[in-house]
Amino acid sequence: MEYFPYKILRPHQKEFIELVNEAVRSGRNLIIEAPTGFGKTISVLAGVLPYAKEMGYKVLYLARTHRQMDRVIEELKEINKKTSVSGVELRSRKELCLHNYLREYTTDAYTAMVVCKNLKKSGKCQFYENEKKKREEFEEVAKFFLSEPAHPAEILDYAETLELCPYDLTRKVAEKADVIVASYLYMISPGIREAFLEGLGLTYSDLIVIFDEAHNLPDQAISALSDRLSIHTVNRAIKEADEYRENEIANFLSIFGKGLELLYSEKFSDREVSEVPIPPESIFAHLMNVLGIDARYLIKTLNEMVAVGDSIREYRIEKNQPPRSYIGRVGEFLLLWFSLIGRDDYLFLMTREKGLSLELVALDPSKALTFVREVQSAIFMSGTLTPLEAFRDVMGIENSMLKKFPRMVKRENALVLVARDVSTRGEERSLKTYRKMVDYIVEAVRIIPKNVGVFTASYEVLQGLLSANLQVKLEETGKAVFIEKQGASSKENDLMIAQFKAHSKTNGAVLLGVMGGRNSEGQDYSGDEMNGVVLVGLPYARPTPRIEAQVRYFEAKFPGKGRYYGYYLPAHRKLVQAAGRVHRSAEEKGSIIILDYRALWRSVRKDLPDWLGEGMKPVDLAKMKFYLKKFWANNKGQ
Repeated sequence: MEYFPYKILRPHQKEFIELVNEAVRSGRNLIIEAPTGFGKTISVLAGVLPYAKEMGYKVLYLARTHRQMDRVIEELKEINKKTSVSGVELRSRKELCLHNYLREYTTDAYTAMVVCKNLKKSGKCQFYENEKKKREEFEEVAKFFLSEPAHPAEILDYAETLELCPYDLTRKVAEKADVIVASYLYMISPGIREAFLEGLGLTYSDLIVIFDEAHNLPDQAISALSDRLSIHTVNRAIKEADEYRENEIANFLSIFGKGLELLYSEKFSDREVSEVPIPPESIFAHLMNVLGIDARYLIKTLNEMVAVGDSIREYRIEKNQPPRSYIGRVGEFLLLWFSLIGRDDYLFLMTREKGLSLELVALDPSKALTFVREVQSAIFMSGTLTPLEAFRDVMGIENSMLKKFPRMVKRENALVLVARDVSTRGEERSLKTYRKMVDYIVEAVRIIPKNVGVFTASYEVLQGLLSANLQVKLEETGKAVFIEKQGASSKENDLMIAQFKAHSKTNGAVLLGVMGGRNSEGQDYSGDEMNGVVLVGLPYARPTPRIEAQVRYFEAKFPGKGRYYGYYLPAHRKLVQAAGRVHRSAEEKGSIIILDYRALWRSVRKDLPDWLGEGMKPVDLAKMKFYLKKFWANNKGQ
């Protein structure tokens, strides 16, 4: 227990730590489920660090959100008070840059990398130039941060004072740090992964990798492997080609764009659907017919577009203009599209939800984790991975150990009620049903003290509730109402959540959001910040072509399990995540109301954790009010 900094172990923590230690020493992978409030972060670090430090492995701790990443640094700081350990948190270039041009004009990792490279090459980055002039100071600051795990803001402050590059300083610390904390994308995005490892001089065999909140991995992997191109970008690329007198490219793109419009007219004529699968070769058919070109000429032209795009970005950087190139973007996307033709693990789509677009939809999340075979050990942990075998299969994790730890929520501190007379099943959605659900929600909010979360199966269901006067009726309870906005920035959302939490110290508030969203999964609510949740419906996805393609793919790969892995299980996990917002420790009380009788079905309950599934009580409105009043009658509950 050399790297466990606290005096008291919580139940089962010692077993968790020993299991992790066994896995890394034997070179096996570990899939582990432990409940909220268990102390997974400190436990996995305490289990990994002895062997990693002894053998010189680099621990790469991956999380989805900045808040989760910051928590790892906090735990490393605690460990360092007892036993020496170094750690650093990586952020994007934009977040760790002091150069105004890069901060103002870049929006993605690739563009930021290109801009950074060009600014350094042209001598226009004073912070990089200072890095060379102040080499001793640079090395000294890096050495300092190896003695004390640091948050990005701490490194940024030092770098700004000394006018050094914070990104390079962070990388310098990472070269020798025991633990690197980073976003999933550093390893699940192939391009970013290769650049990251090469930049630090690391190979896969140097690594022990930890995936925190691993239930997010399937969706995150699909997103990282997928891509999208809009007709708007193609049209902007045509204008860009005219502007830079790239006449052949302008002609090529004009014919290509016309072909897309013809294909669009054919595929979406008199249809209400928003997306249709297309033969991948079909987007090039008009182009090849008009120009009389073959595949070899097509590839040659696309590569030329990528090269021209790089040149345009460099030119615009020199002129202090936004470093974009639409030509380069179209070339990169179409090269990827062409390279994936014939692959059964991709779906080729034409969509029209936000204007005509082409989408490459990855179907196999395990393709993002092929590197796991080469690392010393990979650990996947979450409070929501049941059934563990399904997660193992879907993510393709071989040579693995599986362990599920029991719940920490005391039975008397959890009340789980399921309405037996409402559901969000498609044929049952109506204004009458939404009004009945509003009655449940409003009465629950009246009885549950302080803050309550209301998480719906989709934004469509949320809108249905609002159309049934939900907001007005909630405001009549005297509690403030906050509504999650679908397109809000992280900053806007964080501000809203801070305001919502603050009301836990006054009369309380209600947060309306969706299951699977950032507020029903990525947020922690302690104490009165969320005493109850109302879960409206089961978050099954609409049966779109991409969902059906996912089901077919999994059915071919896992016969008899396709629809379960691709449709049912992801929804059940979202339900569990949202339910888990009310219990951040074994002592916290929380009530959970599920407004969908399907939650009582065995096919659903088998995927729920014991604390959620075992104590379910079917209720109508009157019984719900009775149980809630009894549960909240005193601080200890009943």
